[in-house]
Amino acid sequence: MDVTQTGSNVSYASSAQGSGATQQGTMISSDFETFLKMLTVQMENQDPLNPIESSDYAVQLATFSGVEQQVRTNDLLSAVQNQLSVMSMSDLVGWVGMEARAAAPARFALEPIEVTPNLPSGTTEAFMVVRNSAGQQIDRVLLPLSNEPVDWAGLDETGQLFPEGNYTFHQQAYGATGLLSEEPMAVYSEIVEARVENGETILVLNGGGEISAGAVDALRVPQN
Repeated sequence: MDVTQTGSNVSYASSAQGSGATQQGTMISSDFETFLKMLTVQMENQDPLNPIESSDYAVQLATFSGVEQQVRTNDLLSAVQNQLSVMSMSDLVGWVGMEARAAAPARFALEPIEVTPNLPSGTTEAFMVVRNSAGQQIDRVLLPLSNEPVDWAGLDETGQLFPEGNYTFHQQAYGATGLLSEEPMAVYSEIVEARVENGETILVLNGGGEISAGAVDALRVPQN
């Protein structure tokens, strides 16, 4: 991963945002002057027999000021968000090489894969459904009724290893009324790259899959 290049991109994005904020501030100032000119013309051309109430002027001014303040607040929040993105990228450099747990496809390298269920309340029976990269179901394993991690050995009915590649894991939870849910299961995968796209931190896993950093619920040092 070219961390230096990524950092450069983030810094450029922040600079561009700063330039945009400056332009926005100039536009607000110009619009405010235009508003005052329009207000003056309105006062000069009002009907002397039916003048505009001073309270109406106050409402107009307050409305414009409120919009102006909201725009400035949005600019400030955008600047803070961009700064946080840069800080997050700096922190995420240490994530590369770590194993992240998330509901995403996992690379089977002929070694057991640790899979974590998350069974809903009322589950009386649960299965782990394994699918290959083509989406074909290749295994279905009965799960214990707990949320403790389980290992998928990657063996078929004859005891032979499935081919090396990417596999997805889903849990099927059944209750008294039938199927309660079918949801992706979390697995650990090595992080090989971290980058920022449109203000969002994206992690690239060793199997080629990409996930948002927000999808990660645990990190650990590689077990091997």
